[in-house]
Amino acid sequence: MNILILNTSELTGGAAVAANRLMKALRKSGVNASMLVRDKKTTDPNVVSIQDSSWKKMLGLICFLWERIVIFLSNHLRRKPLFQVSIANTGKDISSHPLVLEADVIHLHWINQGFLSLNDIKKLLKLGKPIVWTMHDMWPCTAICHHSFGCEKFKEECGECPFLRSHKHKDLAYSVFHKKRFLADSKIQLVAVSTWLRKQAQDSALTNRLPVEVIPNVIDTSLFVPSDKEEARKGLSLPLDKKIILMGAARINDPIKGFEYLVKALSILKERKGEEDYFLVLFGGIKGDDSFLSEIPIPYVWMGSLSDPSMIAKLYAAADVTVVASLYETFGQTIIEGMACGCPAVSFDNSGQTDIINHLENGYLAKYKDTDDLATGIKWVIDNREPLRLNEACIRKVHDCYQESVVAGRYIDLYRSLTSP
Repeated sequence: MNILILNTSELTGGAAVAANRLMKALRKSGVNASMLVRDKKTTDPNVVSIQDSSWKKMLGLICFLWERIVIFLSNHLRRKPLFQVSIANTGKDISSHPLVLEADVIHLHWINQGFLSLNDIKKLLKLGKPIVWTMHDMWPCTAICHHSFGCEKFKEECGECPFLRSHKHKDLAYSVFHKKRFLADSKIQLVAVSTWLRKQAQDSALTNRLPVEVIPNVIDTSLFVPSDKEEARKGLSLPLDKKIILMGAARINDPIKGFEYLVKALSILKERKGEEDYFLVLFGGIKGDDSFLSEIPIPYVWMGSLSDPSMIAKLYAAADVTVVASLYETFGQTIIEGMACGCPAVSFDNSGQTDIINHLENGYLAKYKDTDDLATGIKWVIDNREPLRLNEACIRKVHDCYQESVVAGRYIDLYRSLTSP
């Protein structure tokens, strides 16, 4: 069985990491899986880029820029929403690519920003091959937004889009929504990475007639493993006598990641117990001005962007708790990475993370946007009377639900159901 995974990038972004891990997990399970991408970063022979020449790279850049220009012109020349939406008006026709023609199943992941257009997806459908589409955000079931921020227009018909600050019913979102209408009868097999995301797909007028399964992202439990806390802290030059709170994100100051809620929760903890007991560790990128770090009320260190899984695993091992204060998570990759290393997580109770955290068993689910409850959750983990039991519950949940053999096995069963007579 030949499985072809399609994703814009090989490793950049959460969806890319998840898709790449799935490819490797499938190969370990004996499946001939490969990955076709626009942006390749490694020398992995199982990952192939469509941009194998300077001319094709230039064409890819033009596709990317043209989509952003159309969005820019439609949102009144505002930069802020430029990457909160995608319209898939440009891309690359890969329907005749050798890997596509050899595939038994075509497996879409995150295909935006000039990789595949809506017309390119239609051409793949015309091949008559089974197509699986793993949703890493809401874009497959909305007109243009990757996350709707509570807007429910996608349940009926998009228009007057809040991301565009539009008061026109027939705006860019309306136009793209109707161009995506073909999805309703496409028979694409959707996979949501969380129960919450499945609910969004089932509520959408674009995808409510499509089958949708819930299969979580995979984690390599040979990379993310528990290790000695004291040794990890010494190796990372972190304090041995503090309670370490960890937060990681691709971009720390992305409003979606809820950094302001963490800061408020830390202020509450400081008032309750004093700053000398807590130490915050941050890792991830920062876009633009980093002056917002001055708002942190306790001692902290920012480790910068990290790509080495072994270094990230050491951070989880060194920490007492991982905090994910995001306004929503379609899944919660940092949560399972931390839990695999025996580090419990605290998060809000509103979206994908509710599949991972069993409240008061392997972590804490705080009331949505309630910073007092978020602080209570952090304190509950740090002061837990049975830390060993809590850590073991984290590791057990990951091994039962998210390790390679488990997730790959569920996908293999799905592929077989689509390819059997």
